Amino acid sequence: MGEMTELRLYNTLTRTKEVFTPIDPKNVRMYVCGPTVYDYAHIGNARPVIVFDLVFRLLRHLYGAEHVTYVRNITDVDDKINARAVRDYPGLPLNEAIRKVTEKTAEQYFKDTLALGTLEPTHQPRATDNIPGMQTLITSLIGSRHAYEAAGEVLFAVDSMPDYGQLSGRNLEDNVAGARVAVEAHKKNPADFVLWKQSSPEEPGWDSPWGRGRPGWHIECSAMSERYLGKVFDIHAGGLDLIFPHHENEIAQSRCAHGTPVMATYWLHNGFLQVEGQKMSKSLGNFITMHELLETEKFGGRKWPGEVLRLAMLMTHYREPIDFSVKRLEEAESKLRDWQRAASTAERDSVLPPHPGVVAELLDDLNFHKVSVVLDGLSRDARKGDETAADLLGASLEFLGFGIDSLLQPSSLSIDATVDIEEAVATRLAALNARDFAKADTIRAQLLTQGVQLMDYKDEAGQRQTKWELKP
Repeated sequence: MGEMTELRLYNTLTRTKEVFTPIDPKNVRMYVCGPTVYDYAHIGNARPVIVFDLVFRLLRHLYGAEHVTYVRNITDVDDKINARAVRDYPGLPLNEAIRKVTEKTAEQYFKDTLALGTLEPTHQPRATDNIPGMQTLITSLIGSRHAYEAAGEVLFAVDSMPDYGQLSGRNLEDNVAGARVAVEAHKKNPADFVLWKQSSPEEPGWDSPWGRGRPGWHIECSAMSERYLGKVFDIHAGGLDLIFPHHENEIAQSRCAHGTPVMATYWLHNGFLQVEGQKMSKSLGNFITMHELLETEKFGGRKWPGEVLRLAMLMTHYREPIDFSVKRLEEAESKLRDWQRAASTAERDSVLPPHPGVVAELLDDLNFHKVSVVLDGLSRDARKGDETAADLLGASLEFLGFGIDSLLQPSSLSIDATVDIEEAVATRLAALNARDFAKADTIRAQLLTQGVQLMDYKDEAGQRQTKWELKP
């Protein structure tokens, strides 16, 4: 089968893998739902950050960086944020306390995402900077009778939209009995959802035609995506858990406000994440934030490099559920170190593009498993002295968001020391093949004192090989 030349993505809206055709190849647009910054982002939040950064990189490669716009929002107005502000800053006025909570958590989020090897999105708008746009949308929805006022709220009328539920596959009858739908007397339909709600004097609020209040969650993304990407754009993405109600309700608001057949042409969703086979929750003690994983020793008794977390997330296809574990991180670290070691002779100033095979596999709905097969092949050739393979491997790693030598060069290890280790490993391997086990054991013990751990294995040809890695 020949190499794929067209980008194909699984579209949740149609439940099929489709050829990606941008509305305007000179203006390719993607929106991804970001975090609600009431607390540090957990490792489940890292998955869409990493997955859709890879989509962003691929789109830039295909269409040119100057022709791709990527928006990832920050939700900084929310009832959870209000509660956290009251808890953490009880002596401050609420608006001031909220600002302290959101500034602290958003700053940590930006720091964590950069540590994951991600490119900065084109825009990272905050909900609180887009209140006027939300009010404009709500006014339009009321004027077209898609929304109504009741009991101090403005609500979207789901009955006003005949094809409501296309994304999730839910019809209104399903929603009536749904656990996530609040059944309240002032709603015309139990599935109607809030666009604007009144704020008490103690709660944050903005003046509006419907009284001082604050926006509902869903209207925020509709306003921010329209501001930066237009009424209809190419890709809307996020976690699987956002399909209903968040993305479904975004579609309803945006389409009804603008009179458009779609909000976005393609809807991409990444799968769920478990930790060591269990749902992540604070009650189980397995709730892990990105900050904790990267900067503390909570998980597996050590800190983990951001690039290792990046590879651990990509090793499972983005639409599949992922079981996150210490073993997975160790496998990712070993794999990445192998690639980086093979690419260590690559030209640092090279302008080579990634290997065509890497791009071809990504074009098939981000098939990273097959990408890793291509990287393994380049790695084998580079180890045999193929300089072009080493250069292509290095370029491919950079393209994918991994450094060439980040895991090989801790501050305490010089390039000369790396060469010495390689020589010692080769000498030990020769001793093993000569059945001089005493010499091999002596070299292993010497390397261990330098923090170098060895792992022997058989390659595809059945030949004994040795991997090594530095342990902190």
